[in-house]
Amino acid sequence: MRYDMPTEMVCSQMISFDLDGDVVSNIVFTGGCNGNLKAISKLVDGWKVEKIEQYLLGNLCGRRPTSCADQLAKAVRKAYEQSKKGA
Repeated sequence: MRYDMPTEMVCSQMISFDLDGDVVSNIVFTGGCNGNLKAISKLVDGWKVEKIEQYLLGNLCGRRPTSCADQLAKAVRKAYEQSKKGA
């Protein structure tokens, strides 16, 4: 299923991705640091929610209490939890 998740306190405004069970793919960030976010999207494509959280959750951007990578980890967890409720 495709998810469009808004972000908070970062330059990107939205993260879109496909979630098949607990596997995340086709990640697209809207806004933000284009090159870096494309690289992150390619690197974690096909990873499970837990692995994305393990590597990206808690990463910060400057003085902000979050980052686009951290927002991705939070978004995939939220989508995964939503998908379990709908099943």
